[in-house]
Amino acid sequence: MKVASVLLPLPLPEAFDYGVPDDWELGIGDHVVVPLGPRRVRGLVQEIREVTGSNRRLREIEERLDVPSVPPSAMAFLDWAARWTLTPPGEMAFLATRGLSSPPPRAERRLRRVAGRDPARPTEARSRALATLGDDEAASMADLARAAGVSASVIKGLMDEGVLEVAEIQPALPFGVPDPEFSATQLSADQAAAARRLAGAIDGRTFAPVLLDGVTGSGKTEVYLEAVAHLLRQQPDAQVLILLPEIALTQALMRRIEARFGAPPAEWHSSVPPPVRRQVWEGVRSGEAHLVVGARSALFLPFRSLRMIVVDEEHDGSFKQEQGIVYHARDLAVARASQSQALVVLASATPSLETLTNAEQGRYDWVRLAARHGAAVLPDIDLIDLRATPPDRGRWLSPPLVEAMVETLAKGEQSLLFLNRRGYAPVVLCRACGERMTAPDSDSWLVEHRYTGRLVCHLTGFSMPKPSHCPACGAADSLVSIGPGVERIAEEAAERFPEARIEVFSSDTVPDAAAARDLVRRMTEGEIDILVATQAAAKGHNFPNLTLVGVVDADLGLKGGDLRAAERTFQLLIQAAGRAGRADRPGRALLQTWLPEHPVMQALKAMDRDAFTQAEGDGRRLMGLPPYGRLAALIVSSADAEALDRVCLDLARRIPTAERVEVYGPADAPLALVRGRRRKRFLVRADRDVDVQAYLRAWLAEFKVPASVRLRVDVDPYSFL
Repeated sequence: MKVASVLLPLPLPEAFDYGVPDDWELGIGDHVVVPLGPRRVRGLVQEIREVTGSNRRLREIEERLDVPSVPPSAMAFLDWAARWTLTPPGEMAFLATRGLSSPPPRAERRLRRVAGRDPARPTEARSRALATLGDDEAASMADLARAAGVSASVIKGLMDEGVLEVAEIQPALPFGVPDPEFSATQLSADQAAAARRLAGAIDGRTFAPVLLDGVTGSGKTEVYLEAVAHLLRQQPDAQVLILLPEIALTQALMRRIEARFGAPPAEWHSSVPPPVRRQVWEGVRSGEAHLVVGARSALFLPFRSLRMIVVDEEHDGSFKQEQGIVYHARDLAVARASQSQALVVLASATPSLETLTNAEQGRYDWVRLAARHGAAVLPDIDLIDLRATPPDRGRWLSPPLVEAMVETLAKGEQSLLFLNRRGYAPVVLCRACGERMTAPDSDSWLVEHRYTGRLVCHLTGFSMPKPSHCPACGAADSLVSIGPGVERIAEEAAERFPEARIEVFSSDTVPDAAAARDLVRRMTEGEIDILVATQAAAKGHNFPNLTLVGVVDADLGLKGGDLRAAERTFQLLIQAAGRAGRADRPGRALLQTWLPEHPVMQALKAMDRDAFTQAEGDGRRLMGLPPYGRLAALIVSSADAEALDRVCLDLARRIPTAERVEVYGPADAPLALVRGRRRKRFLVRADRDVDVQAYLRAWLAEFKVPASVRLRVDVDPYSFL
């Protein structure tokens, strides 16, 4: 008999076996409905095998769904990803089916000419309507009447006579066929050399990981797009995936790709309408979608001929998925390229220490672009010592920065004020009793958003109007805003420069791709004088008239005990500073800091990335931390504090003994209470060559988590909150 192993979208450790009816044709990746207890559950076929002499009585698959299957190559990748992240394989597999949960776009009703039929009374208005429509065109009644300058009754009369008929037209695909010869880019000598290196890796038709390491403004995008063109010339049916860390970056890259290849790529992220997501999913599955630009979840699309993956801004922490299924898209992209025998390009001006180490040790090819493209040069970076020149009381912009902004505005140039903190103020306190406003059942602070008059928790999404009385002591008008967010900086800039055109760029003020596209356009076209922004504007954008970047709080990222705090601060501030002087005008960046002697600040001032990464790497190597060691975390949470303690104690008793592995905890997480659930954490540190996943499997193999407790595994954690 035939037996199918079926993955179910449930927290189960393995696939379930079902019998296959004798007359069925079934394949790996097919969608089926199977019985599970009294329920009928949708599943994905993982494996099919012949079984002889078995005494097991298996329930049979009840239905094969008429939807496109997930290709075997994608199923193999999802199986590997589940084992790497210690995710139930069924839950991981169903990441590849998210596009199918949406209905396809509805057909549009359009009018078209009926062949061989002419109106019985060919009036001038009727003739004009038919000439406007043409023989092979289709249009709605309203559009046709408007274009022809006739009334709706004229169109209705042509329909009544059978000259026009209603047809259901399927909406056009939201992507096209790229033409590698459509508009070739003029590359510099350095860019051309880098593109040839990537082309050579493509010609090898095998797995090739490459670090594309170029300073801000060096033209990394042009280099990898030229490699895409080379690939499409050699293999017209090839598919390419470009991963971006921010939705705001998607629109600019979409336009550049369309200008280069004459057709828009497929787009995949949370802002894409569900029916379009269905079209993109099916286009990727069929091979019609050759170029895909998307967020980290695009990695799970069902590619059938994936030959190249680009991870742009590969260092960015946004590639780490923290909620639900936990994974790092950069690492999984390398694995998927390996399984597909494809080229994977990791592009960055500030590569992660993990990627740099792989390049230094020869595991990745290392392609460098050391200079900006064309006449542009790197900006000068200076530190403003806030101990020597502090801002005025109640202000946040120091005199040297204000003076630089005055000079920039006088020249007709643009300024960027960078502060990676949303809202108006990060803390709201009662000056009468000292109460700090926090989200209900959470330790996270409420952030004031003055534009909306609300207090918002950026962790849980909780929101409330700002109260007029302190909820703890009842004092009236006692709540005060502590510290600045981008809204507060914009308010100060407006007071200082009342004639300037000022905008705020953050995920609160630019909530979707359309708003981001409009703001970026207005900044690019010079309609904004001062842009106050979070990291949403710190990478990937090219504003030709921007010559001054002022970092309001350069020390912000250094606070806390995060393993990568110094690295992230260096990367983010280099990226922010790199927005200045990207055209023919020189740029500069001024960093306000209370710690000018800090190694990160000194490395930024000297633009000495190598010195910083050497010092940071030496410290990590000494402690056996990534990339010279491995980390994993177990996060245990429950609304029942006693149950949480019991589970953690039981887990602690079961910690396996192994050489070159250390386990710390359980300890309260820094944010110990989130949405009413208490949280504790175990942290596993191991030497680089230790199989951490095997260690965790051995630890958790016989452990049963009570229903009131959640246990989440995070391999290679990036967040320590």
